Amino acid sequence: MANSSLLIRNAQVLLPNGEISLGNVLIRGEKIVQVITDFSQDHPPQNADIAVDTTIDATGLTLLPGAIDPQVHFREPGLEYKEDLSTASHACARGGITSFLEMPNTRPLTTTQAALDDKLKRAAEKSLVNYGFFIGATAENLPDLLEANPTCGIKIFMGSMHGDLLIDEATALEPIFANGDRLIAVHAEDQARIRARRLQFSDRTDPDIHSQIQDNQAALNATTLALKLSKKYQRRLHILHLSTAEEATLLRQDKPAWVTAEVTPQHLLLNTSAYEKIGSWAQMNPPLRSPHDNEVLWQALLEGVIDFIATDHAPHTLTEKAQTYPNTPSGMPGVETSLALMLTQAMQGRCTVAQVSHWMSTAVAQAYQIPYKGAIAPGYDADLVLVDLHHYHPVLREELQTKCGWSPFEGWNLTGWAQVTIVGGQVVYDRGKFNETVRGQALEFGGA
Repeated sequence: MANSSLLIRNAQVLLPNGEISLGNVLIRGEKIVQVITDFSQDHPPQNADIAVDTTIDATGLTLLPGAIDPQVHFREPGLEYKEDLSTASHACARGGITSFLEMPNTRPLTTTQAALDDKLKRAAEKSLVNYGFFIGATAENLPDLLEANPTCGIKIFMGSMHGDLLIDEATALEPIFANGDRLIAVHAEDQARIRARRLQFSDRTDPDIHSQIQDNQAALNATTLALKLSKKYQRRLHILHLSTAEEATLLRQDKPAWVTAEVTPQHLLLNTSAYEKIGSWAQMNPPLRSPHDNEVLWQALLEGVIDFIATDHAPHTLTEKAQTYPNTPSGMPGVETSLALMLTQAMQGRCTVAQVSHWMSTAVAQAYQIPYKGAIAPGYDADLVLVDLHHYHPVLREELQTKCGWSPFEGWNLTGWAQVTIVGGQVVYDRGKFNETVRGQALEFGGA
């Protein structure tokens, strides 16, 4: 496929300047080589009659850079009964996500070069889309954190974790921030506060108590500590799944240039009222918050205080989710619905299509220094998605590709569903059908 050519014709193309224009996009091999948007009668598109291997008529569809999901838990190795790299990458392709960054809390934990190499090998064999993996911090593996390669960054669980990946003491965090220059991504919750509140509410078995046990203050405490350490060492910090108004306010007042933050669609679109409707399906870490938190997070995203969007795709089986709190696991799937959820918000006027693409592709590529991703322009990788912004379709359980087989957004009527997903110049998903021969590539980090 190295020299194959693909022409996407008559698409509404999102250009790097944020404008959307009728255009043709020519792809050779894995790269975009030409973008033509001058369709005047005097200047017909230069590639109108070009000989290519494959042509896609994209009339009525919008062409966006493929989405990059920078926080997923795909469960392989060790927990494949929930999800694996094959099922998860199928879900990505259906959702218009062409690259993902995966977290280290698998079994074994991704805390060594050997474990990282194992994941890379598995993904090369199974993943339909591009992939990268975090290295997980423990109190003992500083050399691995400095040397493991290739990795998008170091993941620190400051809370909501047990075992070796929990680092909840400042004395253990400090050496990690003080050594090296690799990006540090934090799950910011105060574990000591969570422990105390879990005892305080130990008689409660309704899942909505989860948002009170792991409350806004627990999140603010940990984010404040991470920000303090980042400033002390001028260390590149990324705050995962920001969930509270208080954290957004803190960053609005004090966000150094080397700090970024993300938010999930569920923290924008769901709140504590979801417990009444979907019970433990609404349970995640950090928990869903109040409608006020929703509003403040939206505003922070629109203002650039929050830089981009991730799903924190964290599937569990329906059987696991049917247990009684606190035995129910936290987490929900998200890669299949995130782009359509956000594009639906754009079509309802809450933001623009260009903003959604920036938050879900361009800004992620910039933050993790992933070269040649996040724009439709010559020289960029041909990781693309054609979406339909004119028709609505509900989230249906029977159509989901994730192995867990459920979604917290089941029944939501969405537009902007991926129609065609292209990875490395190859069509991997086309209106419900998958090309099982496509394999993504390991992402590079550090710029061009």
